Amino acid sequence: MKQLPVYVIVTPARNEGEFIERTLRCVTAQSCPPAKWVIVDDGSTDQTAEIARRYADQFDWIHVISLGQRNGRNFAGKVHAFNAGMEIASKANPQVIVNLDADVEIVADHFEYLLSRSLEDQILGVWGPAFREGSMQYDYRFSNIENVWGGCQMFRSECFQAIGGYRPMKGGGIDHLAVVMARMQGWKTRTFPERVCNHLRVMGTAQRGKVQARFKMGMKDHSLGNHPLWEVSRVAYQMTKAPILLGGAALGAGYLWSALSRGESQLDPSVRKFIHKEQMSRLRRALPGGRMLRHDNQQ
Repeated sequence: MKQLPVYVIVTPARNEGEFIERTLRCVTAQSCPPAKWVIVDDGSTDQTAEIARRYADQFDWIHVISLGQRNGRNFAGKVHAFNAGMEIASKANPQVIVNLDADVEIVADHFEYLLSRSLEDQILGVWGPAFREGSMQYDYRFSNIENVWGGCQMFRSECFQAIGGYRPMKGGGIDHLAVVMARMQGWKTRTFPERVCNHLRVMGTAQRGKVQARFKMGMKDHSLGNHPLWEVSRVAYQMTKAPILLGGAALGAGYLWSALSRGESQLDPSVRKFIHKEQMSRLRRALPGGRMLRHDNQQ
């Protein structure tokens, strides 16, 4: 059997005291532990750092650093935290870089299995597991297997360097953009449904929260360059899911609001053009059976 790649994990964590110990237990129980795991306490006001340091005292490959407090949550801040962690993690000369959320559960051979898959294809640049939130899990027989959920993204080091790492985006979508940028540069991206991350923080449980979340998702879809026809397909699918009709309507309203108000887009024109090309290609393949008009995960 070939030797598995050396890998490191970076986990930006902000006020994850409710969940982080379950993630710590899972990672420390891995059959193939990382060379380094850097947990970046991004200005938490709860017990996040204290819990993580208890484990760092037991495992010499766990490192905890704390950043100063900042106002509010934003994804640009998450990139800053990730980069701070990479300064330490990179000292292990990793072949694979993992971005892991602090609110997930995984099985004991999670990373051993996913690392082994990278040995099969040297142009696999970004990959990861499927994910589950509560009772919801995407069926990747009908979804885009090239999308890689942001809660556990694995990068070949050469790919991560080629795309310039994560790019700050206040409105979110940093992980989605990283996957798109990788494909633009000729790397393969893939989800392996054989392994699943259980996402412990289930978002939007109240109906009002779900409608608001769909509106914000529509705004983000526009900022991430979704083609209008692609968005129509997403709206149609969301209308079939709870909250029936309202969720899809809110998604479309958010997209339209952002378009009419000339919402800020942080994408280069070349990236937007690439996204449009991919989406139109998928729509052309999907229209006869309609199988791929369902919602794809974009974090």
